[in-house]
Amino acid sequence: MLGEFREFIAKGNVIDLAVGVIIGGAFATITTSLTGDVIMPLVGAIFGGVDFSSQFILLGRVPDGVSATDYAALKEAGVAMIGYGAFITAVINFLILAFIIFLLVRWVNRVVRKREAEPAPAGPSEVDLLTEIRDELRRK
Repeated sequence: MLGEFREFIAKGNVIDLAVGVIIGGAFATITTSLTGDVIMPLVGAIFGGVDFSSQFILLGRVPDGVSATDYAALKEAGVAMIGYGAFITAVINFLILAFIIFLLVRWVNRVVRKREAEPAPAGPSEVDLLTEIRDELRRK
């Protein structure tokens, strides 16, 4: 069983997949930062300085000692609310990732199509092969 596992791990596509997952996770961190630290503050500035990441609608009672305007404290206290700002931020983050993946897949498809369109290297003609076979048969 250990040998089969080692063989499975040693396959190129498994290692490629692992590298892809690691790079994808790192790239997701970058796009999350781009969304949260660059795009959403710009969107907030356009809408009058609103911080979208902490926009919410209260659905339940606010416990004593918790600020009714502090999204993080309300969330930690377990207050029922709809965090539409965090949702909008996550949707924008997803759209950025999806668009970049689309561009990457589009580029890979172009490269593959270009390779397929290139003519295969020319080998010997049929006449050359038959001549070679005839000459080999004569030598024997």
